[in-house]
Amino acid sequence: MIPNVGDVYCVYVEKLQQYAACQVTGLRETEGKTSNMLASVLQLDWTGDQLPNEIQLHQMKPLICNFYFWHDRVAHSFVNANVPSHYVLAGNIPPLYTEETNTYGGGWPIGESLYRQREWEGIDAIRRAQFKQAADDEEEVMVGDRVMRRSTSTLRDFSPKSAEDVAELAKLPCLTHVEMNGYTESIFPFIEDNPFINELHIIHHGQTMLDISKSHLTKLIVDVSGLERLILNTKMMSLNFTGELSPGLRIVAHEDGKCITLNVASGLPQVIGVSRLAGLYIREITELNLEPLVQYYPELSELRLWGKPGNLSHIETIQHLANLETFTTYDLFGFNGEQFPDPEQLPQLTTLWLTSLPSDAAKSIKTRYKKLAAAGLDVEITKARKPEWLAENLNNPFRDWDGREHIKAAHAKKAAQLYKQCLKEIRQLSQDNIDQEAFQKQLVSMVENYTQTFNKMDAKIGFIETVEREEIYVVLTELLDQLEQNLELRQDDSVNVNHEDLYEVFDRLRDF
Repeated sequence: MIPNVGDVYCVYVEKLQQYAACQVTGLRETEGKTSNMLASVLQLDWTGDQLPNEIQLHQMKPLICNFYFWHDRVAHSFVNANVPSHYVLAGNIPPLYTEETNTYGGGWPIGESLYRQREWEGIDAIRRAQFKQAADDEEEVMVGDRVMRRSTSTLRDFSPKSAEDVAELAKLPCLTHVEMNGYTESIFPFIEDNPFINELHIIHHGQTMLDISKSHLTKLIVDVSGLERLILNTKMMSLNFTGELSPGLRIVAHEDGKCITLNVASGLPQVIGVSRLAGLYIREITELNLEPLVQYYPELSELRLWGKPGNLSHIETIQHLANLETFTTYDLFGFNGEQFPDPEQLPQLTTLWLTSLPSDAAKSIKTRYKKLAAAGLDVEITKARKPEWLAENLNNPFRDWDGREHIKAAHAKKAAQLYKQCLKEIRQLSQDNIDQEAFQKQLVSMVENYTQTFNKMDAKIGFIETVEREEIYVVLTELLDQLEQNLELRQDDSVNVNHEDLYEVFDRLRDF
């Protein structure tokens, strides 16, 4: 639904436990190949336990933000004009702010700026003044053995060895974000005493238990290798795991993680203590069964999935996520359109982004969600993939090289590209009408290039070991078998694949 200029909308904000409000100050149509309506939306300085009455509506004012590095600015940005279904129209009043914005937001405001402003105002006034003074200070100070500006907000590559190393951080009054490699006991008392530090990255800490319950952190990126117990604070919103997740990890979280979004790699994180997660991001998926995920985290309102690429099974079970508002996938396959839930089975859905998915599924889902898209659902279904793309990417046998400790990412990528190239040559050979001599000559050229490419890759560091050597040979045999099958399907007996001669070329040329 497209709003009217002056409309005031309210939405319930879980973190505030109240309604917040925003106003549409203008509408604009974008230019380009596909026109799209944008709305400029102003966040308002109002909260209430119930929706506002007429008197409260006319008393509303713009939210003026001065938290952290903001200087008395309004929170005013362009968003997609379609109003999310869970936003409630409270009334219409003349726009409270008439200057045009040049800011573009990711989505309709959900009270984030108001929450941050309230949190800021709860910090001691003297410390806030010190922060503001340092924010405009270009003076350089020595922090340990590093020269840094007093206004520095992000500290990277911090490797503390002692309490003295941590004490040096007091020279940075604007510090909000610490990235730490290693561990010292004194780091947490420092963070607990600093109300501005809201983000911590910590790797190679070597601890089995971490307790941040007294901190002001809202975002934690933590290496969970060997970690058995993690005690969180009540403000935590974003939790990101790196390293090897232990199946016995137990988290102590406020309301079982009701306001937390968890970001993990590969598969379903069966973590004790966060059964009420609000959001779950899973990256680098190769295979994922959604049925146990839905059972394990039934209160999810946001589910975002990224493939390596990979396969999803039981995608129909997301209909059992009663609170699901946002569902996105990227490079994920293994499902068809009929398995994807119908719109009426996902009544709370406001955002559906499916990027790089099976072409038949994309067509079916687009058709079924067309009416809801016109009514305001944020739907983007792009990069429909045909079977040929899946053969080159999803079923690429060298995709497993990516992530192996002794194989560089560049080598893994090059091997995968080489496989794609060979597949295309085989498809072309399957279609060409050429004699046996020309056919064999092109095949020999392909095998030579295949072998020499791996020779060059292996020449400097010798990463091709027994397993990789076997994989390279097996892939070649499968490519030649596939070519033979294609010829049989064409019922073409004018040419044939001379396997032994081609294997002889491979063995003679290979240096690995």
